[in-house]
Amino acid sequence: MEIRHLQYVTEIVRHGSFTKAAEALHITQPTISKMVRNLEDELGAEVFARDGKQAKLTAAGEAIVRYAEPILQLFGQLKTEIDDLTYLHSGSIRIGLPPMAGSHFFPKVIKNFQERYPGIALKLVEDGAARIEESIADGTLDVGVVLWPLDSDALDSFPLAEERLKVIMHPGHRLAGRTSVELAELAEESFILFVSGFALHDRIISECRSVGFEPRIVHESSQWDFIGEMVAEGLGIAMLPDTICRTLGSEKVSAVPLINPVIPWELVMAWRREGYRSMAAREWIRFTREMFAAALEA
Repeated sequence: MEIRHLQYVTEIVRHGSFTKAAEALHITQPTISKMVRNLEDELGAEVFARDGKQAKLTAAGEAIVRYAEPILQLFGQLKTEIDDLTYLHSGSIRIGLPPMAGSHFFPKVIKNFQERYPGIALKLVEDGAARIEESIADGTLDVGVVLWPLDSDALDSFPLAEERLKVIMHPGHRLAGRTSVELAELAEESFILFVSGFALHDRIISECRSVGFEPRIVHESSQWDFIGEMVAEGLGIAMLPDTICRTLGSEKVSAVPLINPVIPWELVMAWRREGYRSMAAREWIRFTREMFAAALEA
């Protein structure tokens, strides 16, 4: 038995004849008659009693109509919901955003996306880029912002922003005002880092080790603004991208470009290479790619 069988039977009952039902369904009368005969053959029982031109239900037909109404109603609701999802009238997207990326790059993007697709719910998860990458890979998140490089075998991506880290320090620090500072010059400094789970935490430690020292970590935080305030109080130094350094203000901290090595801060939008992606998630990827490409070209 198919949905079409239920639709045809209910239309015949509604119109009282095969001919009128066929007209309403925009099919031929022989087609609807054949479908009913096929249904009767499948059930081994007559659905309509042939009594001249009048279409009268048998007991089996009455049972079919009794169940057909709620089934067709639910089917209609299902079709409407699928159409809404397909044409982006509804749906949801789970998006991972690191604090620095979320506050500086995405408020306007989110506003523009919600204005275009008000029926789509954006479920934002703030976390470190390393944890976001793990959550995308295991399917907990649909998409997210992470730091390059990433696991390109499992994830696909496009670039959002390309910057370098600067060293921030109290304006009275011995290195404040320099045009640049080498990483090795920071061997005796007190470091304020992001907590474990943030990609910059492991990357900064790794880079320090590569030039021959273990960083002395005195404080850790998940909030870039709190890190900036601790540096402003002279509690240690930190490394942040240029966009964030400009936000902190030169009266609070001195931001000096880091060299030897340069540590890049490259944000990408990432999603799983394999597996199902909803229409809403695909549209988010297309929409944000277009917005950031325009920003990079400007």
